[in-house]
Amino acid sequence: MHRDQVIGVLLTVVSIAGILVYIWAVFLAAEWIQELVLRLTGTVAVGGVLGILAWIGYTLATTPPPKPIEEIEKEIEEELKKLEKELKEEEKKEEVKEEKKEEKAEVKEERKEEKKE
Repeated sequence: MHRDQVIGVLLTVVSIAGILVYIWAVFLAAEWIQELVLRLTGTVAVGGVLGILAWIGYTLATTPPPKPIEEIEKEIEEELKKLEKELKEEEKKEEVKEEKKEEKAEVKEERKEEKKE
């Protein structure tokens, strides 16, 4: 068996044993144990639910509100404009490089022709 499968079997066995102990404690144990178990169960259940509600309330109270959609749209538009500007600059640089290459090629051809003459 793989390690995960062993852990799964252990969790299953422990859970079933816990259920059986809980059933015994609530229905078959002495009356004071039954009362204690029921009080603890109620306390844990109510405390858990109210604790989750408190956590949700805290999160809502301390989280800053989101930006308005208009502000996000403006930021996106600005980023797009920057990208377009960078793209145009790169295209211009490429054009300049191409022109320089063409000029060099023309100069080489002229020199070859001059040498032939």
